[in-house]
Amino acid sequence: MAARLRRKPVSDINVVPYIDVMLVLLVIFMITAPLLVQGIKIELPSAQGNSLNIDPLKTLMIKVDIQGNYYLSEGMGKEVSMSGDTLVTRVQTLLQTSPNMPVVIAGDAEVRYIRVMNILSLLKQAGIENVGLMTQPLEK
Repeated sequence: MAARLRRKPVSDINVVPYIDVMLVLLVIFMITAPLLVQGIKIELPSAQGNSLNIDPLKTLMIKVDIQGNYYLSEGMGKEVSMSGDTLVTRVQTLLQTSPNMPVVIAGDAEVRYIRVMNILSLLKQAGIENVGLMTQPLEK
């Protein structure tokens, strides 16, 4: 009988296919990331006033569009559309975890005044007394 040659097992890992997959995923994420930024377009009214020194990452923002829809975003997070009752509940739970978080309302310049007053009323129901109104600075 002839002696059989014993082969040593190969213990190397071929990483080239993994690198290819990672590069494809990188390209996909680079293309889709700008498309994920969403928000509503509002035209803020102009007014003269002092700017608030608040951290946008630690601010609770409520937006109202022309149709009267409410949007809530925490910090720079995604704006979530919700009804008035849901807004009150959500704001109350957020302020229980961080009670000193500033609350700002941003309403479109064309929004009827009653819609902004409805938000103020809802926030008062939630126990929030101090609310800021966002505007654009006046152009000189």
